[in-house]
Amino acid sequence: MKIIYAGTPEFAASALKSLHEAGFEIPLVLTQPDRPAGRGMQLQASAVKQYAQQHGIPVAQPVSLRLDGKYPDEARQAHALLQGTPHDAMVVAAYGLILPASVLVIPPRGCINIHASLLPRWRGAAPIHRAIEAGDIETGVTIMQMDEGLDTGPMLLRQALPIAPDDSTASLHDKLAALGAIMIVDALRRLEAGALAAQPQPEEGVTYAAKIAKEEAALDFTQPAAVLARKIRAFNPFPGASGQFNGVPVKIWQADAVDAGGGKAPGTILAADAAQGVVVACREGALRLKQLQKPGGKRLAAADFLKGFSMEGGRFDTGAKAAS
Repeated sequence: MKIIYAGTPEFAASALKSLHEAGFEIPLVLTQPDRPAGRGMQLQASAVKQYAQQHGIPVAQPVSLRLDGKYPDEARQAHALLQGTPHDAMVVAAYGLILPASVLVIPPRGCINIHASLLPRWRGAAPIHRAIEAGDIETGVTIMQMDEGLDTGPMLLRQALPIAPDDSTASLHDKLAALGAIMIVDALRRLEAGALAAQPQPEEGVTYAAKIAKEEAALDFTQPAAVLARKIRAFNPFPGASGQFNGVPVKIWQADAVDAGGGKAPGTILAADAAQGVVVACREGALRLKQLQKPGGKRLAAADFLKGFSMEGGRFDTGAKAAS
């Protein structure tokens, strides 16, 4: 079975590696154009492009696939390349470009997507973040046949995965990437054998995982501690939750909700020492901050952070101030 593969980040690279090692012929890979990254802002190839180049797989990086968009010439070239590349199906994982109807009809067996949620819950751009933020106890991977809607196509395979109490987006991403890599190989083998039936998504239980905005990273300590603890895990590694401490932005990478507070105003520092760490009063309960980072500094455990950043007697801003 010949597969055109479309994907960009590490999540997609895991599945590409799995397909390649399973022996599927991959005559072409699509990925996003190189982007500036790092302190020097040098152009950097995507994880998918790096894997493809290391294994001699041809790569194309169209800026758009929409014939009616801003780059019609580039889109026409991409269409011609897809039409001229013999293949059976296209596999798509976190590609980052919209596949218009004119592309969806090119592969003889259609376009198959690896989506990191249990559809129809968390359709959209940030399903891993939103599942943690919402307090879901499980998520998973859905292999689906793509249509013109936003993650609305019929499901081919669906497998659940528990969300651990300490899972961050980083750790859960890796688990789901590994699961998706296994599932897509299984799905394509079944598809090739004619043993895979598509099931329409249920009409009930639809939710949308909106793209993460940097503005969401601000912590408001007038919220319950349990809500903030989930947000911190959801926004690790991007964009990183933060609070304004006496006007200084402090990134908070790890924290637990604890039963404390004692009626103190939200944002009040209840403890700031090596023994107890940093404990902050919230509307309900308190947050024990376990890993913090000051501007220009490194991520540090609370005890080490306090050696170079005094928090005793201070407070975190709340409400509009925290978001400024």
